[in-house]
Amino acid sequence: YLEPVPAATLAMEGMRGLGAIDPALTVRRSEDVVVLATSDRTIARFPAPADDDVEGWAALTAKVSAAGRRTSKELRTASDEKLYEAVFDGVLSSLDIFSRYAGAEEARRNREKRDGFDGIGIRVRMEAGAARVTRVLPDTPAAGAGLRKGDRITHVDGVSVRDFKRHDVVQRLRGPTHSRVAVTVRREGVAGPLAFEMERRHIVLPTVTGRRDHGIVFLTVTSFNQGTASSVAAKLTKALDGMAGSPKGLVLDLRGNPGGLLKQSIEVADLFLTQGQIVRTHGRHPDSEQRYEAGGEDIAHGLPLVVLVDGKSASAAEIIAAALQDHGRAVVIGTTSFGKGTVQTVIRLPNDGEITLTWSRLVAPSGYVLHGLGVMPDICTSGGAGNVRKLIAAVFGRKVKIAAARARWQTAGLGEEKQRRDLRATCPAERRRKALEIEVAHRLLSDRALYGRALDLTAATSQAQY
Repeated sequence: YLEPVPAATLAMEGMRGLGAIDPALTVRRSEDVVVLATSDRTIARFPAPADDDVEGWAALTAKVSAAGRRTSKELRTASDEKLYEAVFDGVLSSLDIFSRYAGAEEARRNREKRDGFDGIGIRVRMEAGAARVTRVLPDTPAAGAGLRKGDRITHVDGVSVRDFKRHDVVQRLRGPTHSRVAVTVRREGVAGPLAFEMERRHIVLPTVTGRRDHGIVFLTVTSFNQGTASSVAAKLTKALDGMAGSPKGLVLDLRGNPGGLLKQSIEVADLFLTQGQIVRTHGRHPDSEQRYEAGGEDIAHGLPLVVLVDGKSASAAEIIAAALQDHGRAVVIGTTSFGKGTVQTVIRLPNDGEITLTWSRLVAPSGYVLHGLGVMPDICTSGGAGNVRKLIAAVFGRKVKIAAARARWQTAGLGEEKQRRDLRATCPAERRRKALEIEVAHRLLSDRALYGRALDLTAATSQAQY
C-alpha cells in the first residue's frame, strides 16, 4: 500500500467487518487481548500478536471468524464468499476508495473489461422467455453472421433458454476461441425462426470511436483496455488515409473517461510523442517505482492536436493529457480533470476474486503529483457557454496569469491540500457533454496561427520537484 499500515490495523478492521453479516457481533482489542463478543456476553478472548506479525494476525482472523460462525447463525449460514467480502471490505475500506475487493463473479466481469472474453460479441437481456439482443458489437462473429439488435434468442445449441437467467445464456454463448455455437432467433417481421452458426473468437470491448468533420479527425476514447492503443492507432491511420486534402488537426476527446489500464494510456501517449518522459510512478514497493519514456514515432506527424478533458476524466486519461501538455504537443481544453493520480495493482485470489490495491502515485513529466490536483486545461470552459471567439480572446488576455497559475500548479506539494483545492477552484471540475469544447477545438484547428498561440500557453514555466 502507498503508506505503511500495521498488520494489526488491517486485521482488526477485517474482523470488525464480520459485523456487516451479524451486527450483534463486535471485535475489540484491549491491550494484548482481542475480544469477540455480543452485546450481552463475551464469546472468546485471544492473545494479540505483535503489531507487525503478519502470519499471527492472519491466523487470528481465521480463528475469530471460526468462533463467530460457531456462535452466530448469520455467520454460520453465510457463504464463504459472503465471509470473504465482509473481511476484505473491512480491511480495504480503511485505506482509500480505490482499494477494494471483488468476488469471483465481479472479478470475472472486471477481467473481461480489461482483457476481453471469448464469445460471439453480443449483449442480451432476458425478456418474456427469450434473450433479447440489446447490442451487437462491430467486427465480431455475431455482426458477421447477421444477428441484429432486437433479435430474440430462443435456443443456444438446440437448448431452449426459456427458463434461463441472463448469466446462464451468456455462459452458453461463450466458450473457447474457435469453438462453434448455434443460435436460433425470432426476428420481428420474419415469420419463422432464423438459425445462425458462428465461430467464437476473443473479443475486446471497443473503447474508441472516430469521425471526420471539415478536415479534423475526432477520436473519442471512453476507457482504456487491452485494445485501446491499437484501436487509436488504427482509427487515426484510417481516417488520415481516407481524407481528401490536407488534414487540419486531431481532437482526442477524453471527457468522461474514468481511466483503465496504465500501460495502455502510456502507449496512447507514445503514439504522439517521439521522446521525453510520459509519466513516472512512485510508491513503497520496488516494482511500483517506474519511469515510462516515449521512444517511438509520432503517428500524427506533428499534426495539431487538441485534448478534451472534464471533471470525470481520470487516471489513465489524465496521464495522456498531462504528458501531451507538458511536452507542448497538445492544447488541453475543458475543465480541471478528476485528480485520480494513483495506480492500483490487481491481486488475483485463490477463489478467483481480486483485491485491487493502491500502491503508487502518478507524477507528471513536469514533476507535479496528479492525485488530488488533476490536469489544468489551457483553455478553461467551466460554466462556459456563448461566444467562442470571446472565450478564446479572454484566455489569451490572461496569458500572464495563466502562466503564474501553471507555475503554482506544478509546484504545489502533495501535502499542500488547501493550495491544491484553491488551484482546482480556478477552473472548477465539471461534467461536460457540451458542444462548446468541440467548437473551441474547431476554431483553433482551423487557424494555425491561433493554434500556435494556444500552444504557447502550455509552455512549461517551472520544473516542480517531487
